[in-house]
Amino acid sequence: MKKYYILLLPLLSVIYLSSCDKYLDVDPDNRAEVDNKEKIAGMLVSAYPTSTFCFITEMASDNADRMDKYIQYDNRRQEEFFYWKDATEISTDTPHVLWQACYKAIASANQALDAIKKLGNDDGSLNTQKGEALMCRAYAHFVLVNVFCMHYGSASSTDPGVPYMEAPETTVNPKYERGTVAGVYAKIEADIEEGLPLINDDEFKVLRYHFNKKAAYAFAARFFLYYRKYDKVISYASEVLGGDPVSALRNWGDAAIVSTTYDVRGNAFVDSDNKANLLLIPTYSLWGRHDGPYYTGCYYIHNNTISAYETDRSVGPWGNGSVANTYKSRAIYLTVDKVCNYKIKEFFEYTDPVQGIGYAHIVHPVFTTDETLLCRAEAYVMTKEYDKACDDLSLFMRNYSNGTILTRENMNAFYENLEYYQPGYDAATKIPLATPKKKLNPDFVVEQGEQENLIHCVLHIRRILTRSEGLRWFDVKRYGIEIYRRSITENNSKPITPDLDFLAADDLRRAIQLPMDVINAGLPANPRNE
Repeated sequence: MKKYYILLLPLLSVIYLSSCDKYLDVDPDNRAEVDNKEKIAGMLVSAYPTSTFCFITEMASDNADRMDKYIQYDNRRQEEFFYWKDATEISTDTPHVLWQACYKAIASANQALDAIKKLGNDDGSLNTQKGEALMCRAYAHFVLVNVFCMHYGSASSTDPGVPYMEAPETTVNPKYERGTVAGVYAKIEADIEEGLPLINDDEFKVLRYHFNKKAAYAFAARFFLYYRKYDKVISYASEVLGGDPVSALRNWGDAAIVSTTYDVRGNAFVDSDNKANLLLIPTYSLWGRHDGPYYTGCYYIHNNTISAYETDRSVGPWGNGSVANTYKSRAIYLTVDKVCNYKIKEFFEYTDPVQGIGYAHIVHPVFTTDETLLCRAEAYVMTKEYDKACDDLSLFMRNYSNGTILTRENMNAFYENLEYYQPGYDAATKIPLATPKKKLNPDFVVEQGEQENLIHCVLHIRRILTRSEGLRWFDVKRYGIEIYRRSITENNSKPITPDLDFLAADDLRRAIQLPMDVINAGLPANPRNE
């Protein structure tokens, strides 16, 4: 394989994050030489990406429609992500910035690992720092390979991957190979398996801003779910959930979560004291503004049509939307057809209060106990342990919706009898034909009947749970779910136009294109269909 020059990042690039808000406080890393435990720990502060995929992947997924009434609020970033175009902007929340942030994080992790190697760790006194560095390196590569590459599957031995950085850069123009998706996954697995046993929670001052033990197990569970190693998913997820999963899940009835106040609910959702939050990463992002109760971003949005027929208020085996506690996880911005859930709040850092300028941040809840429970439920479905899968799904829904009980029989029957999604509308009634059940086109076997029905249940619940968090796009990729881009007028006053664009199961645009400066530096671009 040819080697190419790749525009990565300087060896000692450091990320600075500061804010008076408790969620954004990070100590500065003013090292001259990383030569002791304290400095290595300080280096690892910058081993977490300061950019998030939420904006990109939410817009790329089926969680957005085009709302023609609000064209004046359009911006090019949204349009490019919505239509799966190659990005041209270099600004917050773009592929360029995400790529940079991930490789900066990797560079810091590698520098910490190099320092540990040089200092020696015969007594194991640096184990936690080594484990954290390995988990950070694995996570940043996990983000890169799942955003910028096709999903792991039967073609992964030849599908282009991303360069896996395993050592600090020591030359001016290093050469790297893209490798393959399978190769990247194998190296992520190795880093996780080596790093996870080394972590000791007692060494972290603020547990949920580091790869603590449960966060590392949750990462392992999601990774192996994507890797299709289901026994490991079950094992690692069970380490997170323990013998009493209810006690680990989010309290959806908490007064702050129920609150209709944006600040109260947003703060509560990413509270570092909340047992359901396993890893929180503060990032620079405008996603809280686009996803929140503002006019910003109203051209491509999560609207009432999606909410009513596919997500928050859609009918499920739990009944209609009012049965599930969707009021706890969503609120409608009343002056426009925009549905918000107030989870991802913007924290603004003023650099000049007089001029009113500064940086927008969000706190990304990267891993939570609720999502980890759904990873285990999916793994149980794929291993045909249907009773255990249904126990997990019912447990989730009881906790999420004030005791709503799901059974294996009603879950299976509901999705068996539910019509598949169609992008248009009924000509007579003008009612959309959309449903939460979309045809699956994976490159692995999902048997018709109960297995497929329960997978639809998992995907439906996960889509509701993780909306705004960017994870739906990865389910779309993993299961070959096709997307019709629709144009909708306010409250369906005119028919839906379902032919703006179409993302087929084999569409190569499922791999977000590499940043143009990286391509121009010589790394091969992602291929595209004819």
